[in-house]
Amino acid sequence: MSQIDYQGSELEVFAHARNWKRYIRSQVDEYVHGTVLEVGAGMGSNALCYLDNNHERWVCLEPDPRLATCIEKNDTLKTCEVIVGTVADLPLSEQFDAILYMDVLEHIADDAAELRESAKRLRPNGRIVALSPAHSWLFTPFDTAIGHYRRYNAAMLRDLTPPGMELDLLRYLDVVGIGASLANRIFLSSASPTVDQVKTWDSILVPLSRRIDPLLAYKVGKSILSVWRARNSV
Repeated sequence: MSQIDYQGSELEVFAHARNWKRYIRSQVDEYVHGTVLEVGAGMGSNALCYLDNNHERWVCLEPDPRLATCIEKNDTLKTCEVIVGTVADLPLSEQFDAILYMDVLEHIADDAAELRESAKRLRPNGRIVALSPAHSWLFTPFDTAIGHYRRYNAAMLRDLTPPGMELDLLRYLDVVGIGASLANRIFLSSASPTVDQVKTWDSILVPLSRRIDPLLAYKVGKSILSVWRARNSV
């Protein structure tokens, strides 16, 4: 199994972004059911948000053994299966209804190859759900510090559509958060947000974005959500 020593330190900080995680769940819940694979599950903070979701099996796939151990030791996540490795390590006999990349795809050098591997492990009509940071002009020292290769736009994600799949959903989220990200890029250039900064964004800006994003038809935001659907076996 492939193993990676993840160097980022933001997972503990963003575990406080509870409003943001609830907002994302409201956007993707209809696609997350049956047998679910979460790629790059980290410490399990995303899985915690879906414990009451209508799924039969939740697999946390994490290439860093230290982070995988955090999930295994969390009694709240005892119903989750934990596998150390990457998608390419999974046998093709492992088939899923949903494969999640929650702020993960930007950490992968060859994102197109990654999605092709995931597509091979989807059941018919299964979904790949990816939440990613948006806009290369928002790239900051923070992105570099936590190992981001890129930030995405809509055209980039359309071009990543794996063979045998269709892009079902593509929308930008968190329009208000753009201002905070741009301010950090111009004035602070901080390599990592503080817990207080994340809590302020999560408690004030995220609720505002949740109201404004649909009014703008999800055309503007600092994050971008994409959902691909498998047409048939691939």
